[in-house]
Amino acid sequence: MDSPSLVVFCTCPDQAVAERLAAALVDERLAACVNLVAGITSIYRWEGQVQRDSECLLIIKTRQVIYPLLETRLQELHPYETPEIIALPIQAGAAPYLNWLAANTETSR
Repeated sequence: MDSPSLVVFCTCPDQAVAERLAAALVDERLAACVNLVAGITSIYRWEGQVQRDSECLLIIKTRQVIYPLLETRLQELHPYETPEIIALPIQAGAAPYLNWLAANTETSR
């Protein structure tokens, strides 16, 4: 693998937006896989008020070398003014899966 793997979290307002974003990221090879977790509740502070919203969570698998492209694309497509985009390194994983992840993402942009 030429680049460490990452898991990226991104919340979306609903299932339709989550599916649209996930499909775009995989289609554009910015992510090898995106899991959608529906039915989460997010409680957060926004513009001085505590908010409570139903959301859908994207769990995105990608590589560190293309993370900047993925982040930029998420910001372009996302309806939120300030979307949650958080990346965590994958410290360990099954070699066949990580090799598959690397093979299904690209850096030629």
